[in-house]
Amino acid sequence: MLSRVSQQSRLQSRQISTRAAAKKLFQEYPFSFSLACFLILTGAGSLLYTSYVYNTYIVANFHNFPEPVAIKLRRALFYSNQDVNPKEAVHYYRQALAVADEIGMDPFSDEILGTKIALAGFMEKVNQHQKAIDILEIVRADCKKWLQTTGKQEGRQADRTRVLAKTVAISVKLGDLYAGEYIADQDTAGKNLIEGVETALKEQKRREDEGTLDGEGPWMSNEEMGGALESLANHYEQKDQHYLAAPLYLQCLALLPQTSCHAVVLMNNLSISLAQQIPPPISATPPPSRPALVSSARTWAQKSLSIAAGIKPPERNDECNVGCAVATHNLGEFAEMDGNIVEARRRYEEARGLSQAIGFRGGVERAQEGLERVAKLVG
Repeated sequence: MLSRVSQQSRLQSRQISTRAAAKKLFQEYPFSFSLACFLILTGAGSLLYTSYVYNTYIVANFHNFPEPVAIKLRRALFYSNQDVNPKEAVHYYRQALAVADEIGMDPFSDEILGTKIALAGFMEKVNQHQKAIDILEIVRADCKKWLQTTGKQEGRQADRTRVLAKTVAISVKLGDLYAGEYIADQDTAGKNLIEGVETALKEQKRREDEGTLDGEGPWMSNEEMGGALESLANHYEQKDQHYLAAPLYLQCLALLPQTSCHAVVLMNNLSISLAQQIPPPISATPPPSRPALVSSARTWAQKSLSIAAGIKPPERNDECNVGCAVATHNLGEFAEMDGNIVEARRRYEEARGLSQAIGFRGGVERAQEGLERVAKLVG
């Protein structure tokens, strides 16, 4: 479900779409820019499913492949990761799948589905994003057909659970690919993310209502479920639909240990979502006032700091450190919104110091901007 915050600076330097989104967000919402930027960057890799499949189903389980398939797959991986050659890599991936089909490997086994997903991951790696999408769309369509036929047969309960979970994860990954700078189709991204989340929640509710059937095995873990929910929440944030994002962040928090560094990230994301909310007039009940929303946002930012303070190494990581700097900065912005310039200056100075200590350049820049802004207010 989580990419590490230590990747923030590297992501900032190479993700043009993220910078463009951050610039747009800053223009529309000058307050809380740093946290919104932090959220977008965190969300860029919240569910790196192709990497997970590569490490779990291929590298860790090479012994599960018959040797004729393994020979081709080793060559594919060599040209994917060592002597990178897209033409040769694709050639050997296809040969591996062809040999697997010839010798009768189950096309819906973890190994074969994993190989196809790894091929899509390689296409993404070499910036062939549409080809990656095409592969995943085909794999998902095949999985759906299998679920409607073979997956309903007696004795296939465990296989159904496994294939259905992969279908959810593929939908989430498709959402990520469609939303990326190379495709930039936010509507299709949203449809895929919603499909993935709805499928996951529907299966969870069925099990809660009917109980887990014999042989089905466990459903998605809290981390996997949270990853899907967070991806959809981040999608809504990028579309400025903060009132839709906030409930999803709350659901994510309910699935995570409250003493984890990623809980700190989610509390920050929830804080920014609340601070920027403009709920649509969908009922006769008036929405919360602006001061009430900012107060709630402040509470979550403060809670994230409190949680982070209690997390010690080795559990404490860069997510905690950057999360603290971002939360402190945003508390300064909330104080600035309330006209409390003294408190705003104190928070910005603290955020600048924290950011400098951990090498978080973006945090230093935003804090300095805040200090210059409040200096003009009192000047």
